[in-house]
Amino acid sequence: MPRDKSLSHEKVNKAIKEEFLEKGYEDASIRSIGARAGMTSAGLYRHYADKEAMFAALVEPLVKDVKVWTKRHTSRKYKIVDGGNAREELFGESFFDMIREVILPKRDEFILLMTRSNGTKYENFLHDFVLSNQKEFMEAIRYLKEKGYPVIDINEEELHILLSAYLTACFEPIIHDYDETKIEKYLTTIQEFFMPGWLNIMGVK
Repeated sequence: MPRDKSLSHEKVNKAIKEEFLEKGYEDASIRSIGARAGMTSAGLYRHYADKEAMFAALVEPLVKDVKVWTKRHTSRKYKIVDGGNAREELFGESFFDMIREVILPKRDEFILLMTRSNGTKYENFLHDFVLSNQKEFMEAIRYLKEKGYPVIDINEEELHILLSAYLTACFEPIIHDYDETKIEKYLTTIQEFFMPGWLNIMGVK
């Protein structure tokens, strides 16, 4: 009977994830991954070109999902402002929804991205994510000001510090691999702490 290639690939991906979670990208080895998957290094190369491709195959779908969610979220907010809807609706959907919808279903991949990616192109993901959000936030502040919102002037350095603190706090419960009950509790605490400040900066009180 012909071998089920999909099952073989699934077995390889499981071994790759286990190896990277345990050792991180830099200390992981092709030989060890092969041993976990029950195949030779040559067999692994029929699935992926190299170790970097293996890591990317695990985390890139999550990175893309985060970008898609963020783009959609930003577009929705601009539509709310343009539509003149009640200001309370502006923050009806928050970053915490992205964590619940996108990150939590791929917790292992997120932990790889945040804590096991040294030596890959993803090792500065948090910094790059902060910069991306910083750019969008500054543009949103400018736009809200044009629309008459009493926004508070803030420079990019101040915003960078605040966003770094905020995103780090949001990601900590997942990085520490807490159960979902604790994650929900801690995210609520973070939201209650940070949200009044964000609303104040953006003139939504």
